[in-house]
Amino acid sequence: MNIVVCISNVPDTTTRIKFSEGNASIDISGIQWVINPWDELSLTRALELRDDPASGVKKVTVVHAGPAASEPTIRKALAIGADDAIRINCNPSDAYYTAGQIAAAIGKEGFDVIICGIESSDFNGSAVGGMISEFLGIPSVSSVSGLTIENGVPVLTREIDGGRESVKVPVPFVAIVQKGIAKEPRIASMRGIMTARTKPIKVHEPVDCDSLTEIAGFEKPVPRAACKFIDADDPARLIELLQNEAKVI
Repeated sequence: MNIVVCISNVPDTTTRIKFSEGNASIDISGIQWVINPWDELSLTRALELRDDPASGVKKVTVVHAGPAASEPTIRKALAIGADDAIRINCNPSDAYYTAGQIAAAIGKEGFDVIICGIESSDFNGSAVGGMISEFLGIPSVSSVSGLTIENGVPVLTREIDGGRESVKVPVPFVAIVQKGIAKEPRIASMRGIMTARTKPIKVHEPVDCDSLTEIAGFEKPVPRAACKFIDADDPARLIELLQNEAKVI
Protein backbone atom coordinates (compact mmCIF):
# COMPACT_ATOMS: atom_id res chain seq x y z
CA MET A 1 0.00 0.00 0.00
CA ASN A 2 1.36 3.41 -1.00
CA ILE A 3 0.34 6.80 0.42
CA VAL A 4 0.64 10.21 -1.21
CA VAL A 5 0.36 13.37 0.88
CA CYS A 6 -0.60 16.66 -0.78
CA ILE A 7 1.44 19.55 0.60
CA SER A 8 1.07 23.31 0.24
CA ASN A 9 3.83 25.90 0.36
CA VAL A 10 2.57 28.64 2.69
CA PRO A 11 4.04 31.65 4.50
CA ASP A 12 5.16 31.08 8.06
CA THR A 13 2.39 32.18 10.43
CA THR A 14 4.68 34.86 11.91
CA THR A 15 5.27 36.45 8.50
CA ARG A 16 4.11 40.02 8.07
CA ILE A 17 2.16 39.98 4.81
CA LYS A 18 2.57 42.90 2.40
CA PHE A 19 0.76 43.60 -0.85
CA SER A 20 2.22 44.73 -4.12
CA GLU A 21 1.33 48.09 -5.64
CA GLY A 22 -2.39 48.33 -6.18
CA ASN A 23 -3.11 45.47 -3.72
CA ALA A 24 -3.47 43.10 -6.67
CA SER A 25 -1.07 40.45 -5.38
CA ILE A 26 1.02 39.45 -2.38
CA ASP A 27 4.57 40.74 -2.16
CA ILE A 28 6.54 37.51 -1.66
CA SER A 29 9.90 39.16 -1.01
CA GLY A 30 11.24 38.25 2.42
CA ILE A 31 8.60 35.59 3.12
CA GLN A 32 9.69 32.46 5.01
CA TRP A 33 7.92 29.51 3.37
CA VAL A 34 6.89 26.39 5.30
CA ILE A 35 4.81 23.25 4.85
CA ASN A 36 1.14 23.93 5.50
CA PRO A 37 0.53 22.86 9.15
CA TRP A 38 -2.36 20.48 8.36
CA ASP A 39 -0.30 18.86 5.60
CA GLU A 40 2.66 18.51 7.95
CA LEU A 41 0.49 16.61 10.43
CA SER A 42 -0.87 14.49 7.57
CA LEU A 43 2.68 13.61 6.54
CA THR A 44 3.55 12.73 10.13
CA ARG A 45 0.67 10.26 10.33
CA ALA A 46 1.54 8.73 6.97
CA LEU A 47 5.12 8.18 8.13
CA GLU A 48 3.91 6.61 11.38
CA LEU A 49 1.90 4.11 9.34
CA ARG A 50 4.85 3.36 7.06
CA ASP A 51 7.07 2.74 10.08
CA ASP A 52 4.56 0.21 11.45
CA PRO A 53 5.17 -3.14 9.67
CA ALA A 54 1.63 -4.28 10.49
CA SER A 55 0.08 -1.47 8.43
CA GLY A 56 1.33 -2.73 5.09
CA VAL A 57 2.34 0.76 3.94
CA LYS A 58 5.48 0.54 1.84
CA LYS A 59 6.07 4.09 0.60
CA VAL A 60 5.06 7.68 1.36
CA THR A 61 5.21 10.26 -1.43
CA VAL A 62 4.49 13.98 -1.26
CA VAL A 63 2.93 15.90 -4.14
CA HIS A 64 2.92 19.65 -4.65
CA ALA A 65 1.67 21.96 -7.39
CA GLY A 66 4.02 24.92 -7.70
CA PRO A 67 7.06 26.46 -9.40
CA ALA A 68 10.68 25.45 -8.89
CA ALA A 69 10.98 28.07 -6.14
CA SER A 70 8.86 25.82 -3.89
CA GLU A 71 11.35 22.94 -3.97
CA PRO A 72 13.00 23.91 -0.65
CA THR A 73 9.66 23.20 1.04
CA ILE A 74 9.42 19.87 -0.77
CA ARG A 75 12.94 19.05 0.46
CA LYS A 76 11.75 19.76 4.00
CA ALA A 77 9.07 17.10 3.57
CA LEU A 78 11.70 14.68 2.25
CA ALA A 79 13.93 15.50 5.22
CA ILE A 80 11.06 14.71 7.59
CA GLY A 81 10.89 11.24 6.07
CA ALA A 82 8.95 11.11 2.79
CA ASP A 83 10.47 8.62 0.35
CA ASP A 84 10.09 10.71 -2.79
CA ALA A 85 8.17 13.67 -4.20
CA ILE A 86 6.22 14.90 -7.21
CA ARG A 87 6.11 18.55 -8.24
CA ILE A 88 3.71 19.81 -10.88
CA ASN A 89 5.48 22.68 -12.60
CA CYS A 90 2.71 25.29 -12.51
CA ASN A 91 1.34 28.32 -10.71
CA PRO A 92 -1.50 27.06 -8.47
CA SER A 93 -3.89 29.84 -9.44
CA ASP A 94 -7.05 28.56 -7.74
CA ALA A 95 -8.43 25.48 -5.97
CA TYR A 96 -9.99 23.93 -9.09
CA TYR A 97 -6.83 24.28 -11.16
CA THR A 98 -4.64 22.99 -8.31
CA ALA A 99 -6.87 19.97 -7.72
CA GLY A 100 -6.93 19.20 -11.45
CA GLN A 101 -3.15 19.23 -11.69
CA ILE A 102 -2.65 17.09 -8.57
CA ALA A 103 -5.29 14.60 -9.69
CA ALA A 104 -3.64 14.24 -13.10
CA ALA A 105 -0.24 13.59 -11.50
CA ILE A 106 -1.64 11.11 -8.97
CA GLY A 107 -3.57 9.32 -11.71
CA LYS A 108 -0.37 8.71 -13.66
CA GLU A 109 1.46 7.30 -10.65
CA GLY A 110 -1.27 5.33 -8.85
CA PHE A 111 -1.69 5.47 -5.07
CA ASP A 112 -3.91 3.70 -2.56
CA VAL A 113 -4.39 6.52 -0.05
CA ILE A 114 -4.37 10.23 -0.89
CA ILE A 115 -4.20 12.52 2.15
CA CYS A 116 -4.94 16.25 2.11
CA GLY A 117 -5.02 18.77 4.93
CA ILE A 118 -8.43 20.29 5.43
CA GLU A 119 -7.21 23.68 4.19
CA SER A 120 -4.11 25.77 3.59
CA SER A 121 -3.24 28.39 6.17
CA ASP A 122 -3.00 31.19 3.61
CA PHE A 123 -6.24 31.06 1.59
CA ASN A 124 -8.30 28.72 3.84
CA GLY A 125 -10.37 27.47 0.93
CA SER A 126 -11.09 23.90 2.18
CA ALA A 127 -11.87 22.79 -1.38
CA VAL A 128 -8.89 21.03 -2.97
CA GLY A 129 -9.28 17.63 -1.28
CA GLY A 130 -12.88 17.12 -2.33
CA MET A 131 -12.13 18.32 -5.85
CA ILE A 132 -9.26 15.82 -6.20
CA SER A 133 -11.64 12.96 -5.38
CA GLU A 134 -14.12 14.22 -7.99
CA PHE A 135 -11.43 14.51 -10.66
CA LEU A 136 -10.27 10.96 -9.91
CA GLY A 137 -13.76 9.53 -9.44
CA ILE A 138 -12.93 7.93 -6.10
CA PRO A 139 -14.45 8.25 -2.59
CA SER A 140 -13.43 10.98 -0.19
CA VAL A 141 -13.88 11.20 3.57
CA SER A 142 -13.83 14.60 5.26
CA SER A 143 -13.15 15.72 8.85
CA VAL A 144 -10.74 12.82 9.40
CA SER A 145 -9.02 12.97 12.80
CA GLY A 146 -7.65 9.41 12.86
CA LEU A 147 -6.30 6.91 10.32
CA THR A 148 -5.33 3.30 10.96
CA ILE A 149 -5.04 0.24 8.74
CA GLU A 150 -6.51 -2.99 10.09
CA ASN A 151 -5.92 -6.20 8.13
CA GLY A 152 -5.23 -4.18 5.01
CA VAL A 153 -8.41 -2.09 5.35
CA PRO A 154 -8.15 1.65 6.15
CA VAL A 155 -10.24 2.71 9.15
CA LEU A 156 -10.92 6.43 9.51
CA THR A 157 -12.11 8.30 12.58
CA ARG A 158 -14.30 11.36 12.00
CA GLU A 159 -15.38 14.04 14.45
CA ILE A 160 -19.16 14.47 14.31
CA ASP A 161 -21.67 16.38 16.43
CA GLY A 162 -21.79 14.75 19.83
CA GLY A 163 -19.18 12.06 19.23
CA ARG A 164 -16.94 10.20 16.83
CA GLU A 165 -17.59 8.02 13.83
CA SER A 166 -15.48 5.14 12.47
CA VAL A 167 -15.53 4.59 8.72
CA LYS A 168 -14.07 1.77 6.63
CA VAL A 169 -13.35 2.70 3.04
CA PRO A 170 -11.97 0.78 0.04
CA VAL A 171 -8.82 1.99 -1.69
CA PRO A 172 -8.11 4.22 -3.48
CA PHE A 173 -9.69 7.12 -1.60
CA VAL A 174 -9.00 10.68 -0.46
CA ALA A 175 -8.77 11.46 3.26
CA ILE A 176 -9.30 15.13 4.13
CA VAL A 177 -7.76 15.47 7.57
CA GLN A 178 -8.08 17.97 10.39
CA LYS A 179 -6.63 18.52 13.84
CA GLY A 180 -6.00 15.27 15.72
CA ILE A 181 -4.57 13.21 12.87
CA ALA A 182 -1.19 13.39 14.64
CA LYS A 183 -0.16 14.77 18.03
CA GLU A 184 2.90 16.74 16.93
CA PRO A 185 4.56 17.22 13.54
CA ARG A 186 7.65 15.10 13.02
CA ILE A 187 10.92 17.03 13.11
CA ALA A 188 13.60 16.39 10.52
CA SER A 189 16.77 14.79 11.89
CA MET A 190 20.25 15.73 10.70
CA ARG A 191 20.45 12.42 8.84
CA GLY A 192 17.09 13.15 7.24
CA ILE A 193 18.26 16.58 6.10
CA MET A 194 21.37 15.07 4.53
CA THR A 195 19.57 12.22 2.75
CA ALA A 196 16.84 14.58 1.49
CA ARG A 197 19.38 16.13 -0.86
CA THR A 198 19.52 12.97 -2.95
CA LYS A 199 15.89 11.85 -2.78
CA PRO A 200 14.13 12.10 -6.15
CA ILE A 201 11.63 14.82 -7.08
CA LYS A 202 9.67 13.95 -10.22
CA VAL A 203 8.59 17.02 -12.17
CA HIS A 204 5.33 16.78 -14.13
CA GLU A 205 4.33 19.42 -16.64
CA PRO A 206 0.80 20.80 -16.15
CA VAL A 207 -2.17 19.45 -18.04
CA ASP A 208 -4.87 21.56 -19.64
CA CYS A 209 -7.18 22.77 -16.88
CA ASP A 210 -9.08 26.02 -16.46
CA SER A 211 -8.96 28.32 -13.46
CA LEU A 212 -12.53 29.09 -12.42
CA THR A 213 -11.78 32.00 -10.10
CA GLU A 214 -9.41 34.95 -9.99
CA ILE A 215 -8.35 37.34 -7.24
CA ALA A 216 -9.55 40.87 -7.95
CA GLY A 217 -7.61 42.40 -5.08
CA PHE A 218 -6.66 42.26 -1.42
CA GLU A 219 -7.78 44.46 1.46
CA LYS A 220 -6.33 44.66 4.94
CA PRO A 221 -8.72 44.51 7.92
CA VAL A 222 -9.89 47.85 9.27
CA PRO A 223 -7.55 48.91 12.13
CA ARG A 224 -9.03 48.48 15.56
CA ALA A 225 -10.24 51.61 17.30
CA ALA A 226 -8.34 52.91 20.28
CA CYS A 227 -9.20 51.27 23.59
CA LYS A 228 -11.54 53.29 25.82
CA PHE A 229 -11.25 53.18 29.58
CA ILE A 230 -14.42 53.76 31.61
CA ASP A 231 -14.38 54.82 35.22
CA ALA A 232 -15.48 51.98 37.46
CA ASP A 233 -17.85 54.40 39.21
CA ASP A 234 -19.66 55.20 35.94
CA PRO A 235 -21.40 51.98 34.78
CA ALA A 236 -24.10 53.99 32.98
CA ARG A 237 -21.46 55.30 30.55
CA LEU A 238 -20.23 51.72 29.90
CA ILE A 239 -23.76 50.53 29.17
CA GLU A 240 -24.35 53.47 26.85
CA LEU A 241 -21.22 52.69 24.81
CA LEU A 242 -22.02 48.99 24.63
CA GLN A 243 -25.54 49.76 23.40
CA ASN A 244 -24.96 52.66 21.01
CA GLU A 245 -21.36 52.31 19.84
CA ALA A 246 -20.34 48.64 20.12
CA LYS A 247 -23.98 47.52 19.62
CA VAL A 248 -23.42 44.29 21.54
CA ILE A 249 -26.30 44.64 24.01
